[in-house]
Amino acid sequence: MNTIAQIFVVLAGVFHLAVFAMESLVFMKPSTYKRFGIPTEAEATISKPWAFNQGFYNLFLALGALGGLVAGGDKGHAISLFACACMAGAGVVLVASNRRMAQSAALQAGPPIIALVLAAVL
Repeated sequence: MNTIAQIFVVLAGVFHLAVFAMESLVFMKPSTYKRFGIPTEAEATISKPWAFNQGFYNLFLALGALGGLVAGGDKGHAISLFACACMAGAGVVLVASNRRMAQSAALQAGPPIIALVLAAVL
């Protein structure tokens, strides 16, 4: 995998680590749950279990992307690209389920899609 594609894999992984932190570690801060469209603490408390679980999905995707780069070689890079494909797919599902989430979907899916394209063409 070329260096430019690897940079976008890293960006995708770091983004998903940040989302893990928001969803699983600091979700109950008003600034965090409001970022996810949850208006009240009561609703955030109800949503906390799914957010915690969702955060770990993001952590595992990040670990796949970044761990594959660290492992290197064809197999490691394949793991990174698979994680990127999953990230991209999740972004597509997000925008398909709620058009108002287009900006969040672009942030989630943009870097991994760029990584996939660059890995394929360079």
